Amino acid sequence: MPLTTLDPKTALIVVDLQKGIVEIPLAHPVAGIVDRSAALLKTFRGLGLPVVLVNVAGAPAGRTDAGPGAGRSFPDGWTDLIPELDRQPDDLLVTKHARSAFARTGLADRLHALGVTQVVITGIATSSGVESTARDAHELGFHVTLPVDAMTDTELARHEHSVAHIFPRIAETGTTQDVLDTLSDRR
Repeated sequence: MPLTTLDPKTALIVVDLQKGIVEIPLAHPVAGIVDRSAALLKTFRGLGLPVVLVNVAGAPAGRTDAGPGAGRSFPDGWTDLIPELDRQPDDLLVTKHARSAFARTGLADRLHALGVTQVVITGIATSSGVESTARDAHELGFHVTLPVDAMTDTELARHEHSVAHIFPRIAETGTTQDVLDTLSDRR
């Protein structure tokens, strides 16, 4: 469903824009994903709306065909948020050990305490961290908006599958500019 509106208390969630992830080969140029996320961050902060910066520092313990779960180690700096996010003191920071920013992090309670009823989600990877966070947000009763030009994946087919087949069932989608235009009415 295309973007129709944003609730008065909407939070921006930026997923896994961290040094170790932005350096891997991605389906879309990472600079564009970072620039569009940064534009949203600037606008949300300027309007006094909540911002959540998420990094991933592990995985659940369960075995998968794709490799080991918990216990994986990362090189120094791998989990550091990229400087372009310009972390601010009021930003909520979530370090996750699963795909979803809501999995065992207390994020839903923190957002509810702030009166948040809607989330806008950007980041990497579309079919993993972004999709899992969006699914959980939807299941938890948040309205979800996904600016699909502010996310990417390791494979274009995975990104396209999420955008075409998963997102329409759990969210409104659009572009970064659609979100910014909707927010401009609040200035």
